[in-house]
Amino acid sequence: MFDEESDSTGDRERDAIAEIALVGDLTEGQSDVLQRLLDVPHRGRCVIYFDSPGGSSYSAISLATAIRLRGLDATAVVLGECSSAALWPFAACQRRFVTRYSNLLFHPMKWQSEEHVRLAEASEWARHFGQLEADMDAMLARLFGVPLDSILGWIDPGRYVSGSEIADAGLAELVDLVPLDLDVIMGGGEHHLAGSSDDESSKSGTRRRRRKQATPAAARRRPPLES
Repeated sequence: MFDEESDSTGDRERDAIAEIALVGDLTEGQSDVLQRLLDVPHRGRCVIYFDSPGGSSYSAISLATAIRLRGLDATAVVLGECSSAALWPFAACQRRFVTRYSNLLFHPMKWQSEEHVRLAEASEWARHFGQLEADMDAMLARLFGVPLDSILGWIDPGRYVSGSEIADAGLAELVDLVPLDLDVIMGGGEHHLAGSSDDESSKSGTRRRRRKQATPAAARRRPPLES
């Protein structure tokens, strides 16, 4: 039997905007962040605030996969740093915001072990991580919606990329330090770009159309990651 009240409650839950902080080491905070993502209804809306130096590769894959497989309408906001493994959940978000003060570190995969291992085991680890690195690089480009070659120059040998550069590359939208209107950005509307003001945003329709055209195509919403 159709329960109209239950259905309307589910709609309200999906319409609510959850706010999640992804701060500090990704590996240490993975369980908390993953639980917060699971608390968001299927295909629900959330804003994820990033300030992380990264963590394990598996944590990166896990969080990015959870965002995409659950069909979350996720928006990323880089408050400070979004580096290394944190780049994958950042790229998995449908819409991404950075400021000119944001910093994102791209680099080749690193691995180490404090345990004494046999040569055969070390060789297997090297083989595994070589394949994992290639797969993750391809996954990152796919999540961003850009050719792999366009980000390889940052990954190898490694580079800190500013928020302005990320926006110029079409991977995020640059915003100024003004309050974000969550209902606007989650609805796919325009927010004040860096350097804009209330007066500027209220000027001619021509200017608004020009600003809309300048919104990077790769930063707009895209369908979930496919197999």
